[in-house]
Amino acid sequence: MAVGSGELGALHIVNGVRIGVASAGIKKPGRIDTVVFELAEGSSVAGVFTLNAFCAAPVTLSKKHLAAASSRYLLINTGNANAGTGVIGMADAEASCAALAAEVGVTPDQILPFSTGVIGEKLPIEKLVAALPAAVSALSADAWLNAANGIMTTDTRPKATSKQIEIDGRLITITGISKGAGMIKPNMATMLGYVATDAAIAPDVLQHMLDIAADASFNRITIDGDTSTNDSCVLVATGRAGGEQLTIAKGPVYEKLQQVINDVFLELAHAIVRDGEGATKFVAVEVAGANDVSEALKVAYAVAESPLVKTALFASDPNWGRILAAIGRAGVDSLDVSSLTVHLDDVLITENGGRAASYTEAAGAAVMKQAEMSIRINLNRGQHTETVWTTDFSYDYVKINAEYRS
Repeated sequence: MAVGSGELGALHIVNGVRIGVASAGIKKPGRIDTVVFELAEGSSVAGVFTLNAFCAAPVTLSKKHLAAASSRYLLINTGNANAGTGVIGMADAEASCAALAAEVGVTPDQILPFSTGVIGEKLPIEKLVAALPAAVSALSADAWLNAANGIMTTDTRPKATSKQIEIDGRLITITGISKGAGMIKPNMATMLGYVATDAAIAPDVLQHMLDIAADASFNRITIDGDTSTNDSCVLVATGRAGGEQLTIAKGPVYEKLQQVINDVFLELAHAIVRDGEGATKFVAVEVAGANDVSEALKVAYAVAESPLVKTALFASDPNWGRILAAIGRAGVDSLDVSSLTVHLDDVLITENGGRAASYTEAAGAAVMKQAEMSIRINLNRGQHTETVWTTDFSYDYVKINAEYRS
């Protein structure tokens, strides 16, 4: 179950990136569960990772390798998160990097490993290593869709997008994929996300661009309020489109690139929400009139993650009292409830501390029945606005997570 068509447009080749997939049979025999990205020599690579203290072994190792060497390959497996696995898990992550390095002729620290799936179970490293030759043999420039399918877990459909822009007479491509449907409240970036461009961008500028893009997209979505142990997102710039390398995070070239990268990230983030586990609604929670970003996000997340609000959304029930209760417990200091307003799309439901005089149950119910809608809150106490995107809670959410390991 998902919201929207999920149709993907053309996924343009990024010069300097090749991708190969294979089946290691980590969780299900025959399922594509191993993905290898090959990055052109000299590519800039930036990453952001989960802030969960119980972060997975591949997250720790990727951060170490990213700081130590020029990354040439990304290695991703699904079906097993290799998290909560202690010393053995780190040894397995290191072994996977060593095996791929030997296969392709680079050093192990030039490999960034990523895993997603069940937490607390040992990675079947022998199966993963055995699948690497097939993944390497399959390396191709036009395998982005294969990769999008290969990194899925409880996702019901692949998530990918691609854009092209012209800068100084050169065609620049930005293509990306992501995965995620549950255990979603990024505290850095996304569950797993890989975006590449053939623009030439210096590493420090690329990291800055990634931080901005991730914060405005993946750090503004929530399915269930749970931050994963494995969240990772990588942005690659191969430089193969030619032109002078971007070395300063300002100016028209930077601004144009940043905007299109932001757009790619936001589309990938929205695709995760639309495919939230059991989702039947795609909901934007907008909080305006806040004193600062933190205040706006406190309120937005309190509403977006409230089980009572989310179940009302599933039932298409305009039980707006649940929204007010979530706002009230968000922890905003000295909140004047008589000054705030709440809308469902354009339907005003509360003002002056209570039900709006113009509100009717029929108008509220009509909005709640929509597959896509907004909850707009104005605190009327400042100039800051933030938006968080979320889903409802359906019967299927419980079923999917109750049966996750079966």
